[in-house]
Amino acid sequence: PRSILQWNVGSHRDISHESLSLFRLLEPQIEILVLGTGDRVERLHPTMLKQMRECGIAVEVQDTANACATFNFLMNERRMVAAGLIPP
Repeated sequence: PRSILQWNVGSHRDISHESLSLFRLLEPQIEILVLGTGDRVERLHPTMLKQMRECGIAVEVQDTANACATFNFLMNERRMVAAGLIPP
């Protein structure tokens, strides 16, 4: 269902295994997580991405403007998607 939740992350440096746990708890389970990391694409630690894949969630990391567009596109396709967005 369409929901908005507060994600306690202020910058890409705050993205951690713990902060991503919110997305692993969503029901129904999401298949794709789109992360918007602000003005630019920031790299996340590979182990965090691997842990999400092991839970069945693909992660797409983009700058926030493109992440919003990707999220809207995937929603329009009726995919089970969530977005974690950090303002630019």
